[in-house]
Amino acid sequence: MQPDDDVRAIDAVANIWTEAALRHRPAWRTGFFQGKVGADPALAQPLELDAMLARLDAAGIERAFLIAPKSGRLGHPATYHLPYQLVADAVAAHPDRFSGIAGIDPTEGMAGVRALEHAVKQLGFIGAHAYPHWFELAPDHARWYPFYAKCVELDVPIQLQVGQSLIYAPDYRCRSVGQPIALDAVACDFPELKLIGIHVGIPWHDEMIAMAWKHPNVFIGLDAHSPRYWPESVVRYADSYGQDKVLFGTDFPVLDFARTRREIDALGLKPAAKRKLLRDNARRVYKLA
Repeated sequence: MQPDDDVRAIDAVANIWTEAALRHRPAWRTGFFQGKVGADPALAQPLELDAMLARLDAAGIERAFLIAPKSGRLGHPATYHLPYQLVADAVAAHPDRFSGIAGIDPTEGMAGVRALEHAVKQLGFIGAHAYPHWFELAPDHARWYPFYAKCVELDVPIQLQVGQSLIYAPDYRCRSVGQPIALDAVACDFPELKLIGIHVGIPWHDEMIAMAWKHPNVFIGLDAHSPRYWPESVVRYADSYGQDKVLFGTDFPVLDFARTRREIDALGLKPAAKRKLLRDNARRVYKLA
């Protein structure tokens, strides 16, 4: 079913799910995506780029930002890094449909900073992405700061997962270090850095709203949680005084593209606010042509 308007959305948080990409993912991914988050069981199998594009078209989504994530503590068996080049190749094959987002591992130090610079300058990536929970290092920990400084220098945003960690895999349990108040110090120390707290911030969503309200450079990624279950305060914020501070995403395959669009349609947002959420804010924050 097509969405109920002609807004061509931009999905700011999505995962590449090709056979090549899944070879880098941990073996417990299927149980997590299907059991914990209720993802489509069909996505236990690879989804090549053409099939992904067909799903995007059916949902009225013009472009998806593909993450090349870096996750897990160094040396731990659950650690995985998706090579930047794999996402870069997907973007090169479909430059009008995909953009690349570079994952960050704070334990890599300056080698990771240089890799981020290469991803942006040489591979054309448009931003950075981080999972603080995987490293049990809150967003205001000093080990993230060299990456923040490089993002300012490169003039690219960084997405950070906020809210609780959902990961509870065999022999790997992540403490929830992503309370949104941790963004307060970062935004103060780096007022030029565009910070996007993704995954809504649940259960501290009101705290995430407070951070986005306080800081001009802080935004909220409304992804990974079905819109039909968004807290009322989040819906009100996106439809009123926060309409310039929210970005649409799915964290695909956590959320299905078409279902997420339908659920956003059902929220009854004002047309202008919905367009900003679905498209305009991502274009502005990421400086898309």
